[in-house]
Amino acid sequence: MDKHSPVTLSPRLRDENQTVTQWVYQSLRRAVMDGDFLPGRQLTIRALAQMLDVSPMPVREALRQLAAENALTILGNRRVMVPQMTAMKFTELCEARIAIECHAAARALPYIDSAQLQALRQQDAAINTAQDSGNLAQINHHNQEFHRLMYSANPHQVSLPLIESLWLQLGPFMRLASNSISEHYLVDRHSEAMQAIERKDAVALQLAIAADIRDGVAFANNPSNYKALSTTQTASSFHSFFLPPWQKSLHEQHSRRIHSPEISSSFSISNKNA
Repeated sequence: MDKHSPVTLSPRLRDENQTVTQWVYQSLRRAVMDGDFLPGRQLTIRALAQMLDVSPMPVREALRQLAAENALTILGNRRVMVPQMTAMKFTELCEARIAIECHAAARALPYIDSAQLQALRQQDAAINTAQDSGNLAQINHHNQEFHRLMYSANPHQVSLPLIESLWLQLGPFMRLASNSISEHYLVDRHSEAMQAIERKDAVALQLAIAADIRDGVAFANNPSNYKALSTTQTASSFHSFFLPPWQKSLHEQHSRRIHSPEISSSFSISNKNA
C-alpha cells in the first residue's frame, strides 16, 4: 500500500445521455469501489485526465464528489489519495454494512419474484466463472451486482445509496484482501440467501447476508494477513469483530426453528466474499 502502486483503469462505456462529467464520475467511482486504486495510492488530476482522455475539469469535479463521499482524501497540489484503513474504521464500516444490508434484504424479500431470483442465480454463476479464471475484478463486480439486484427489488428502498457509500470506502482494502481470502474455504452464503428467498424466510435471508459479509472480511481475524495489508494500525483490534447483540438475537430465533434435512444439508463449499 504505497503511493506509487500501479493503477489500472477500465472506463465505463459512456451512455449517450451522459455528460462528460457524469461519465468521468461514474468511471472513477466504479474504479474506487472495485479496488482499482489501492489504499495509500496518490492520484493526480492530470494523470487521471490522460487515462480517461478528457480535460482536467470533469476529473476535478468527480474527485470533489468522491471526496465528499469519503472515498478519497484531497491532499492539495492537484492530488488526491485513497485513504488508508484503520482497525476501528474497518470495524465500523463492516458492522454498518451488516446492519443496513440485512435490513435492505429483508425489506426487498416480498418483492423478489422468479425472474429476479433467476437474475440473482445468473450473477452467482458469473462469480463462479470469475473465480475459476482468477479474475478478482470480475469477482468483486458480480458480487456487488448480486447484492445490488437483491436490494433494489424493493421499489421503495432508500438504503442502496448508503450501502454503496460503504462499498466505496471498503473497496480498495477489500481488493487487497481478495488474494488472502482465496486461501479460505467458506460456506456458499449466496446459495443460502437464494434458498431463503425461495422459502420467503426473512430471518434466514438476514443471517445469510450477515454471514456473507462476515466471511468476506474473515481475513481480518488473522493478524499476519492484516499486517501484510495495512501499515496504519495493528491487527489486534480486529479480534473484537464479533456478532452484535441484534444478530445474536436473530441466531437464537433461527435456531429454535425446525429445519428439514434438505435445508440442513444444503451447504456447499465456495470462496465467495462480500
